[in-house]
Amino acid sequence: MVAADRFFCILRRENHQIPNAASEKVHNVEVHEGDWEAHGSIKLWKYTVEGKEEILKEKVLVDDANKSVIFVALEGHVMEEFKSYKIIYKVAPKTDESSMVKITLDYEKLNENIPDPNKYLQFLVNLVKDIESHLIISLNFVVYISSFVCALSWDHGGCIEDLN
Repeated sequence: MVAADRFFCILRRENHQIPNAASEKVHNVEVHEGDWEAHGSIKLWKYTVEGKEEILKEKVLVDDANKSVIFVALEGHVMEEFKSYKIIYKVAPKTDESSMVKITLDYEKLNENIPDPNKYLQFLVNLVKDIESHLIISLNFVVYISSFVCALSWDHGGCIEDLN
């Protein structure tokens, strides 16, 4: 359970650590309104997807009891193609040293000509892998996008408390 708690902590209250874990993907995260820990805080992300620098302003919704964090897009590049866009992370312990991270990408396209957000899905999977590499914990990922399910798994041992 320690591994699940640590991973949830990064998603829930330590987003500022993510550029340390994934500097090639996430360049900066800053609080726009609220603080790092408050439910409803608004954060501004600067990141690169498929070689293109993008920004995302999002509102953070937290469910501590279920270890889930929802990032609701408010502004940014994704909103050029989507009416709504939410990233939902749910972290669950498998054992004391391993966890499962479920990523659900919930979106509505502006029109049917817009492609599915596969580039963002791949970005999120790789981002979680980078965080996992820094934490050195065992994770199983279940990635949900609409009705599509993809399961990825691997094992590592130990846990590092600091991402630096």
